[in-house]
Amino acid sequence: MDEPQRQPHVGGDRLLQAEGVSCRLEDAEILRQVNFHLAAGELVGLVGPNGAGKSTLLKVLGGLLTTGVQGRIALLGRSLSAYSPREVARLIAHVPQATALDFPFTVRDIVLMGRSPHLGRFQLEGPRDRMIAEWAMRTADVLPFVGRLVSTLSGGERQRVLIARALAQEPAILLLDEPTSNLDIKHQLALLEMVRSLAHRDGLGVVAAIHDLPLAARFCDRIVLITQGRVVAAGQPDQVFTPARLAQVFGVEVSVEREPATGHLRLYPLRPAS
Repeated sequence: MDEPQRQPHVGGDRLLQAEGVSCRLEDAEILRQVNFHLAAGELVGLVGPNGAGKSTLLKVLGGLLTTGVQGRIALLGRSLSAYSPREVARLIAHVPQATALDFPFTVRDIVLMGRSPHLGRFQLEGPRDRMIAEWAMRTADVLPFVGRLVSTLSGGERQRVLIARALAQEPAILLLDEPTSNLDIKHQLALLEMVRSLAHRDGLGVVAAIHDLPLAARFCDRIVLITQGRVVAAGQPDQVFTPARLAQVFGVEVSVEREPATGHLRLYPLRPAS
């Protein structure tokens, strides 16, 4: 089956821009004066220790969290708040860390839900919607169990179903919150290869909160390092992942080397930083 015909943004186009974004929930300041941008055609890794504010930042960038948020967020040059939820859903797909999928829906049902932003009220999916859903399932490697109930799948399989649902939205921006956390190493590599290809080949802008630093260093075009709600560094992996900065942020001494054969960074945790 052919892939759906899409009109990707030109690489380098500024899709998303955040300036001075802060977020306070109850008495806690979760984000502090965050500046961030995302261009078409790039995969950005959002990295930081537990509780740094990564998940909150993804929700704010995707318009899912507005309470207690200050600052400016522009989507395709227009204020994010000027878009309706349906308009945002046509442009941004968000895959959370965990979603309850205990209802008696099949994999096909869940993925077809990704087409809802493109359908009118009470409108049923048509041939093109089903074609896009099939492409998304094949891309996320969930097509072999298309007819199974989601409740019977493993955690990693469910995660890939959620990614397929997000791809079925045909977004310009894909926000992934710890997308590899429930996957074995084979599917971790396959997933990150897939989203990098979607960025570089199709012009998608992808932001992925990633816990695994070596994977982030290997696959991401840029790294945004966040701790205590602040961005402390942003740039190419070798610019951000320095031993001194990793010791400061994560409290761990890390050996940073470059593989001679591939040129990838290798990060070896050594010991807690003194």
